[in-house]
Amino acid sequence: MNHIKTGVLLMAAIAAGQGRANEGNPAGRPTDRTIHAQPSWILANDDVEVAVTQLGGHMAPVTFDRRGGKPIQPYHLSPWQEEGLKDLPAAVLVPLRGDFFCLPFGGNSEPMHGEQHVPHGETATAAWTCAGCDREPDGTQTLTLTLDTLVRPGKVTKVLSLKPGQPVVYSRHIIEGFAGPTPLGHHATLALPEKEGALAVSVSPFRLGMTNPGVFSDPAKGEYQALAQGAVFTDLGRVPSLFKDPAEVDCSRFPVRRGYADLLIVVADTTKLGGGPAWTAAVNTVDHWVWFSLRDPDVLPTTAFWIENRGRHGVPWNGRNSCLGLEDVCGYFADGLVPSVQSNILSQQGIRTAVKLDAQQPTQNPNQKPIEIRYAQGAARVPDGFDRVKRIDFSQPGRIELVSDAGLSVTVPVHHAFVLGKEP
Repeated sequence: MNHIKTGVLLMAAIAAGQGRANEGNPAGRPTDRTIHAQPSWILANDDVEVAVTQLGGHMAPVTFDRRGGKPIQPYHLSPWQEEGLKDLPAAVLVPLRGDFFCLPFGGNSEPMHGEQHVPHGETATAAWTCAGCDREPDGTQTLTLTLDTLVRPGKVTKVLSLKPGQPVVYSRHIIEGFAGPTPLGHHATLALPEKEGALAVSVSPFRLGMTNPGVFSDPAKGEYQALAQGAVFTDLGRVPSLFKDPAEVDCSRFPVRRGYADLLIVVADTTKLGGGPAWTAAVNTVDHWVWFSLRDPDVLPTTAFWIENRGRHGVPWNGRNSCLGLEDVCGYFADGLVPSVQSNILSQQGIRTAVKLDAQQPTQNPNQKPIEIRYAQGAARVPDGFDRVKRIDFSQPGRIELVSDAGLSVTVPVHHAFVLGKEP
């Protein structure tokens, strides 16, 4: 092999994590703490600490590599959290931070059959109930939350798990009821470094890249965008812009283009994944860490990039919000319920933009399981010179190897088969 194996084998952390008494949550109730103005539940072990807001179930801050000299905190916290603002334009903005589950995913501006969902749905905006904390014999710690949806009757169970020696948060969202078609997905949002272009983003092979087909940022509302509308691309480094100079811009390094807010999508190419997970990765080339997400591309085929670099000037944005959403979803861009369930330019190409949920799931039909959305997010240290993730190798059970453009590699303990439903 021509790449250099750095030996950053985090597998050693497994032995260290299993060889000591795990710090973390006792069985029963999790710790409660108010963090950046939001009451939150805490799930923690020696390696990772997760805060989840009671309102909306937003996951942040999350601290990886807790035992290292400089812990990793990759997720965004919106800058207005401590300001006590009232009457925000969307309920999701109240706790806005980190990753949260959206049902239905998107703006949801149009009602359907009398249903009027708020942007990103009740799962991102309503109060969750804690069902408890558990510790399994192997040291896995789990936080379980529940939410009964009202706009479309159903129940969602959120299960977050930490495993000893693994720098990963495993999540399951189990949906019962909520009958009918819907877009859904994860809204992972990363903080951006101050240095321009310092966060290098890459994705698994994709069959289609496209910018938002309509106006994403409206100047009449004090918003500005830089990307062309409805433009197709094959390389994140060359995405069509609204301008003649430059006609194409780099959407693989952030932050860039201060003063703009944009949206694009890439759709996973399952023919090139060999039956493995689809992935998204972001390397902080200043602080030398990598964040990654893993998913089943048959369930969440699309990754939406919400590129926000101080491009919105209304309340509460005020020209100061800088973040990158790397949102793994099944949906039509960020438009919400109606555009996702109707025929659209993605579904016409065989790209799934909605999930059909069955009223019989699961209580009225004991032979039918509820739908379950599995997802994994993690972060790990990388060596100097690790510039961007070129590929991820899933050939070994219980670990992944991230290989950079420069040929460096990092091995991380991850039960990657989990996202495909092949592990508990």
